[in-house]
Amino acid sequence: MRMHQDQLTVSPETVRRLVDAQFPRWRDLPVTRVASEGTVNAIFRLGDRFAARFPLRPGEVGSVRTSLESEADAARELLGRTRFRTPEPVAVGEPGDGYPLPWSVQTWLPGTVATDEDPGGSVAFGRDLAEFIKGVRAIDTRGRVFGGRGRGGDLRSHDEWVEVCFERSGELLDVPRLRELWHALRDLPREDDDVMTHGDLIPGNVLVTGGRLSGVIDVGGLAPADPALDLVGAWHLLEPAPRQAFRDALGCDDLQWRRGRAWAFEQAMGLVWYYVESNPTMSRLGRRTLARLTADA
Repeated sequence: MRMHQDQLTVSPETVRRLVDAQFPRWRDLPVTRVASEGTVNAIFRLGDRFAARFPLRPGEVGSVRTSLESEADAARELLGRTRFRTPEPVAVGEPGDGYPLPWSVQTWLPGTVATDEDPGGSVAFGRDLAEFIKGVRAIDTRGRVFGGRGRGGDLRSHDEWVEVCFERSGELLDVPRLRELWHALRDLPREDDDVMTHGDLIPGNVLVTGGRLSGVIDVGGLAPADPALDLVGAWHLLEPAPRQAFRDALGCDDLQWRRGRAWAFEQAMGLVWYYVESNPTMSRLGRRTLARLTADA
């Protein structure tokens, strides 16, 4: 089932034609579709070393190319800044036979996404995740600040979206209770300066090996934002004891921790109803995160 009404179709045959035409040096590499709950790109492996990523939503060619180039710049900025592996950008492909947009190639990272190997009970994983966030925060913002789009700025700017989520979730969730929680979270003051953040620490973007963090993917959103933004991983990924170890390792004060809860809430509310039929894994993630947040409350 399509996750988005306007979703583009990308087949292995299309990928094969595009790769052969634009990157003939990879003609001998097999193309394999990657089973993924990701909502932004269709992903295909090229041999053992590379991953080709094709945006799923239509867009203007120039705008999509600019976005892919920006994502590649972000990936280069993060590369090697922590001990955890992150993808390295390799190439940007052009629209071609059967696909209307630019697309990208990056290195393939070993490991299992946390959706498939749940590290939620691992204190060591919680500390690993905190170490990764510390490393990201240590990257110089070079005077950059939050760009004003998406999560990471003013919580109250998301009121309209959260209200849509409440309206769509009446038969799925305890909306009156969740309204009370959002009301308590949305007005939390901001005292921290922007820092560099990954921006989307959900299970599908975190790689696990032997119960430990081995890598982080989908790094194109690296940008300055509220430092509480990356705390969403505490509720998306961790049970209570590892969550506390994660918080202790980061040294979060109460206000920043509560703002992290707010960002996790805003993200989770959209997952439950939007993907209830088209991507049940993402919908269940939203439910689990909201359950953890209400338990903490």
